[in-house]
Amino acid sequence: MNDWLLPLTLASSLLAGLVIFFLPERSVGWRSALNLGAAVLKLACVGAMLWGTQQGISYELRLPFLPGHELLLRADPLGLLFVTLSAVLWLLTTVYAIGYLEDSPNRSRFFGFFSLCVTATVGIALSGNLLTFFLFYELLTLATYPLVVHRGTPQVLQAGARYLAYTLGGGVVLLAAIVWLQALVGPVEFQAGGALAALDAHATPEAWMLVGIFALFMAGLGVKAALAPLHGWLPQAMVAPAPVSALLHAVAVVKAGAFGIVRVVYEVFGIEFAHSLGVLLPLAVVASITIIFGSLRALTQDDLKRRLAYSTVSQVSYIALGVALFGPAGTIGGLVHLVHQGIMKITLFFCAGNYAQTLGVHRVSQMAGIGRRMPWTTAAFSIGALGMIGVPPVAGFVSKWYLGLGAIESGLGWVLAVLLFSSLLNAAYFLPILRLAWFEPAPAHWPHEAPDEPPRTGDAAPLLLLPTLCAAALALLAGLAAGLPMSPLDWVKFITATEYLP
Repeated sequence: MNDWLLPLTLASSLLAGLVIFFLPERSVGWRSALNLGAAVLKLACVGAMLWGTQQGISYELRLPFLPGHELLLRADPLGLLFVTLSAVLWLLTTVYAIGYLEDSPNRSRFFGFFSLCVTATVGIALSGNLLTFFLFYELLTLATYPLVVHRGTPQVLQAGARYLAYTLGGGVVLLAAIVWLQALVGPVEFQAGGALAALDAHATPEAWMLVGIFALFMAGLGVKAALAPLHGWLPQAMVAPAPVSALLHAVAVVKAGAFGIVRVVYEVFGIEFAHSLGVLLPLAVVASITIIFGSLRALTQDDLKRRLAYSTVSQVSYIALGVALFGPAGTIGGLVHLVHQGIMKITLFFCAGNYAQTLGVHRVSQMAGIGRRMPWTTAAFSIGALGMIGVPPVAGFVSKWYLGLGAIESGLGWVLAVLLFSSLLNAAYFLPILRLAWFEPAPAHWPHEAPDEPPRTGDAAPLLLLPTLCAAALALLAGLAAGLPMSPLDWVKFITATEYLP
């Protein structure tokens, strides 16, 4: 009787987006009200489902689609983790985008696709089978492309073409994996402990086929998750406006790929069954290479958004690494980083947008003294950066603590070395920015200020600063309150118990 919450959660942003497409550019008030109203309604629906799940209520909706196949929406604990992250950060991103695009053209088109994008992300989180997951996964590709190319310059269109080529190519490989698997075992629903692990022995396909299917899944999902060498689209996509960059890195595209890897390992194959097939160690190796590679590339980037992009390549692979470590601690570390990385990275991209919009600063080499000029934004940036390094009490420390325990628990000492080395690299590309920002003298004029104008004062505009500070506070709170009930860590421990003791 509560299943109406599932379609309402999707419809809140879908209907708002369809209406926004037809609003004239001058309808600023209506567009903002629709955006914010939809984001608040979605957050309320997710909150209700979280509360209901705690009370033992289940949410599931089945719709006929093709002969023998159905669309399935389900609010299970893993899906609720991702949809809660999406709903919270979407509200912040909506406020930020309204402020960021205040005087820009084509705002109705932007916010229309913006709402379709959140619809697809929520659909991915709430999918209950592979078919439903794939449909929303591809809708996300199509909805984000117009956002990436929003500015429409030749450079932007070229980056957009690269984005589309990578993500559609990954979609084809993902489809091949789904078709091959379903041809062998029929429609696959996500199931705690793994759908394949629950099959009778005589119904289980041969091991070499399952290994091949697993490899196709990882290759298809690895494009959006930016696993090396499939990450090439991500730094190019930084030509998009800052709210879109925040969206790609923290909530939608990259996180959808990582979430898909989590779903396939735990709820299609099952962690113990995947371990018995020997597919987890290769995934751990690929994730570790990506972690080091992304950090090394970040070291050499002067463009701030590109440095953050390569940081994402590295940091998102912590999720895949935690999944690949066979043991509860690694699972906790990987899953909680799904949330923590999102909060910290959206903080950093909001800050990058604030610097660009307020002062015209796009490069690390332009950031000397920016901490005294924009102290609130730089304080938020500092929290995000320290969290990415793994400094307590910011959320990133909690993730890395459990990943380290997971490496020890699984007997993979080299993974511990990877984690320590990557943290040193994180410090090497973030701490110089903090030193420049806080301790170096500021220039006489910033890029947006003409030499003959008196220097301006003040931090970013309120609609840019408020979501930035909220995101930074969440990053700090997720670390400080990690041990409290209903914290991301507490919820992840609950999920981990269901995957290892289904």
